[in-house]
Amino acid sequence: MRLFGPIIVWILAEIALFITIGGRIGLLASLAIILGTGILGAAVLRRTGEKVALDLRAAMNGGGVAPAGGAGLKMLAGLLLIAPGFLGDVIGLVLLIPHVQRAISRNLERRVKSRVDFGVRSRPDVVIDGEFIELDPDHTPPRGKSGWTRE
Repeated sequence: MRLFGPIIVWILAEIALFITIGGRIGLLASLAIILGTGILGAAVLRRTGEKVALDLRAAMNGGGVAPAGGAGLKMLAGLLLIAPGFLGDVIGLVLLIPHVQRAISRNLERRVKSRVDFGVRSRPDVVIDGEFIELDPDHTPPRGKSGWTRE
């Protein structure tokens, strides 16, 4: 409920900017800019998706927050560019600047003082009991049937 007010302010600012800028440069130019930044945002999201997964995996292994933060900021920039409106486009374009990404990532890493730990690594005294089966690396499972179900 605390986000409701800022979201309404954001939407009203976007409408005001669209009316103001659209009145100065024209409707077709405004729509072309909005469409162009939307396409740019989709391209940024597509390129960054795989990098985010790799950076999050590195963060889980103790690699720190900065690499994951930079890719996460690119994803946020892509989302802001896709959303229609000039304010989101400007913020999204600023977030695509590498110096800005590094500054924000360093600031976030300083604020997050504890090391990023996922799973049981943070508690080395935990023992997980289980069974395993060694599989032949050359063996390929049959297509069509899931190894998790019995049919």
